[in-house]
Amino acid sequence: MEKFASGYHTVREWEERAQKTREVFRQGSGIDSVLKKYRHLPFRAIINHKHIMDGYTVENIAIEGMPGHYITGNLYKPEKIQGKVPAILCPHGHWYYPDNYGRFRPDMQKRSAAFARMGAIVFAYDMIGYGECTTYRHDDPLALQIQTFNSIRVVDYLCSLDCVDTSRIAVTGASGGGTQTIYLSLIDPRIKVSVPVVMVSAYFYGGCICESGMPVARSADHVTNLADMTATFAPKPLLIVSDGKDWTRFVPETEYPYIRNVYKLYGAENNVENAHFPKEGHDYGFSKRKAVYPFMAKYLGLDFNRILNDSGKVDESFVTPLAIEELKVFPDKPIAFLCGNVRYNPSYSLYDKKRKK
Repeated sequence: MEKFASGYHTVREWEERAQKTREVFRQGSGIDSVLKKYRHLPFRAIINHKHIMDGYTVENIAIEGMPGHYITGNLYKPEKIQGKVPAILCPHGHWYYPDNYGRFRPDMQKRSAAFARMGAIVFAYDMIGYGECTTYRHDDPLALQIQTFNSIRVVDYLCSLDCVDTSRIAVTGASGGGTQTIYLSLIDPRIKVSVPVVMVSAYFYGGCICESGMPVARSADHVTNLADMTATFAPKPLLIVSDGKDWTRFVPETEYPYIRNVYKLYGAENNVENAHFPKEGHDYGFSKRKAVYPFMAKYLGLDFNRILNDSGKVDESFVTPLAIEELKVFPDKPIAFLCGNVRYNPSYSLYDKKRKK
């Protein structure tokens, strides 16, 4: 990180580095070729159910990103929408147990519902090879490219909705979803607020082919890492969530000062924050969500009071987590059983609450 920092001293010098970082990512991922081929195609959105909840709704949705390839997920909306509202993308990480799986995870549902109750439209979507997004296996050599394409198409879809304020779009995810948050924030200027959770690191690039399976961090004349990529988001609002029991344990003394110094070049130190939980581990748990909610409310113009109880504390008790079957877009389609290179017995039921070792 010190070597990186020695190469720039002004905004102009930093922006030259940031642009090179974006170019290396785009070339290494081949993202422009797939966008050129498929981005012009009209959306075919399938919405087959609407759940009426306490202060928010949940719709089961699939959008066709490319012919025959559906980006599957759930669209959380405020109970009442007046005028244009912000939008938040929620990619998920590599959680794969039946009661803690992908976009169906209780914590994914809770934060999506909370954001919606505060006034945002939220798209929680499957990684490839997860949930109902089964056109590609998760260990496909192009997984990084396809997932980044999916995220860009989700932004495209949200921007196509008349009720979405395209100047207020955010993304947040944990672990592999944190990697997707960093990548999307790196290359899509429409993202205005970014919150990568338990993923920003100067030495770890992600343990899955979907994160580090393509040469997006190195070229013949440029080297970068996830912390450096995260810094390219300056001077826009950025919250880095870290903990003491994984590769983000050094964030307060290493990655965050580096990123904050980039913001300092812009005079925008107030736009970057680090919420560090030294005694916690790798998750998007309640304490981490409590740090994220007011940040999103501040920079997206959401009503934080909508999720506070009479004592003024964050209260998620209004959220009723739905079962996997209730959230599926395609009721008869099987759930994918693949995480990285680990293959699971297809006879293993996702609805069995006993975790098979």
